[in-house]
Amino acid sequence: MILITGATGFLGHNLVPQLIAAGYKVRALVRPTSDSRFLQELGAELAFTEDITDGYAALQAMKGCRQVIHAAGLFRFWGEAHHFWQTNVGGTTAVLNAALAEQVEKFIYISSIAVVGRTPTQSIIDENTTCRPQEPYQLSKLEAETRVLAYHQEGLPAIVLRPGAFYGPWGRYAFNRLFFEEPLKGWRIKVDGGQHIIFPVFVPDVAQGIMLALAKGRVGEIYNICGRSLTHNEANAIVSDLAGIHRWRINMPTWVVLALARNWTRLSQVTRKEPFYPINMAPYVFQDWPVSIAKAERELGFVPTPFAEGACHTLKWYKEHGILKLRRFKGSW
Repeated sequence: MILITGATGFLGHNLVPQLIAAGYKVRALVRPTSDSRFLQELGAELAFTEDITDGYAALQAMKGCRQVIHAAGLFRFWGEAHHFWQTNVGGTTAVLNAALAEQVEKFIYISSIAVVGRTPTQSIIDENTTCRPQEPYQLSKLEAETRVLAYHQEGLPAIVLRPGAFYGPWGRYAFNRLFFEEPLKGWRIKVDGGQHIIFPVFVPDVAQGIMLALAKGRVGEIYNICGRSLTHNEANAIVSDLAGIHRWRINMPTWVVLALARNWTRLSQVTRKEPFYPINMAPYVFQDWPVSIAKAERELGFVPTPFAEGACHTLKWYKEHGILKLRRFKGSW
């Protein structure tokens, strides 16, 4: 039996079917209010908790499980720092304590390449790159990752996976919104000439990385799980060509976008609603993220999906679910 947290989220929708198809018996720790119908249809067993920080619920859910995939977490570009800390650090600590008590055989923690924070100039980002987090999400994920590795030193056979920026079916936020939804709805902009480098990962590839880590991963290690890094212009061109829209984007000056983001973020303190462009999005948009996955390729046998193929599957999902109208869709995969 394998326990997974975060099973009803973006990653869970792509991961659980792969686990069950591979013959794993899956137990998912979910909120009672979450839509878990697809998990039940797949045959997954459910355990419930009102809060991921509930250590007793985690311990009860883990009874009889040999492996744990801790994918639950809070990811937004906006929010109070203590909310990120509570979920990403407090929740991870609760699950770690339960896993250590139950003496599980392998603990997979889903972190993020974003923990690197301020990216180095003119060098590749690998698992040894110094982390300099810049905003609450990055800070909380790095602290959680640090605790996972500390628990490994206490005897927990733990592995840290650092995925890139998620895109693919079942996602509507971050990369999916910026590179798929916005341009297809007519909001076609780019910044700094579209030359900055991004680090997308097709979410089914994250599931692939987890499966490989369960089978081959070395405990105590960190692995980057990502697709090929590419520029904003390259990603825009691929999505535009597949969707049958023009590649043209208006170039927005950096100072304009940052000024808008700062003002939107200030306004959100009054409205209590996430701004269209929060200022915490800036490190992801205005930095270069050239990521190396050599370690995962060498040790796990990880093979990323080419962005054009992943983008095609993503657009098909949008079309099939009636979210976006793609009248001239040119996808062929």
